[in-house]
Amino acid sequence: MVTDKDGYMHLIQYLTEHLGLFENPRNEPVTDETVMELFEEQLCAQIIMVCGQNPELSFAERNMVIREVDAIVYDLEEILANVASRSATLSQTRFVTEFSGLIKNLFDQEISKLKHDV
Repeated sequence: MVTDKDGYMHLIQYLTEHLGLFENPRNEPVTDETVMELFEEQLCAQIIMVCGQNPELSFAERNMVIREVDAIVYDLEEILANVASRSATLSQTRFVTEFSGLIKNLFDQEISKLKHDV
């Protein structure tokens, strides 16, 4: 649905281009959440929004969205393995929020295509 699209590959590339933000954090205050917890929380919030905005999605379509999110989290765990358990900084929090919003946009586009294909 999403993880096999060019847009997703571009987002993963965007993340890898900004890994320095996670690997060499500036001297900033840290949050109570780890980098991975922050990604999971933000993605969860975005997917809840996607499903809430699309109540007509079937059970199977919602399961497909959830499987895709699981795959995205797995990819993030692989990419961020060395920094996933570090406390997140404010800059990282902003990046994660932006990134999660971009992931939501990918789902919005694909769900829109699903609606028009019916």
